[in-house]
Amino acid sequence: MIFIVVKYQVQPGKADEFLEATREFTEATRREEGNLFFEWSRSVEDENELVLVEAFKDGAGEAHVSSPHFQAGLDAMRPFLVATPHIVSRQVDGEGWDEMGELRIA
Repeated sequence: MIFIVVKYQVQPGKADEFLEATREFTEATRREEGNLFFEWSRSVEDENELVLVEAFKDGAGEAHVSSPHFQAGLDAMRPFLVATPHIVSRQVDGEGWDEMGELRIA
């Protein structure tokens, strides 16, 4: 799978508006064939930083970035951002979350 984490730095006080503006993009991406997960979080250290954790089955990433809703999502994001987002994108084994072996809860 392709595993992606993106950090978005938004204008102060605009995180909720950013998430609302990208709602259609988020919902459309979650419906894509090959999408494994697409989850937004807020940084606990910086209230103006949103973090997107996403994954796609092998070969599904190209369809994602070529979709009309991807471009619409980028357009919706731009007015809220104060910097270019930072990304980590890697090919990894598996098709989703595994249990953490070092911390098992019965």
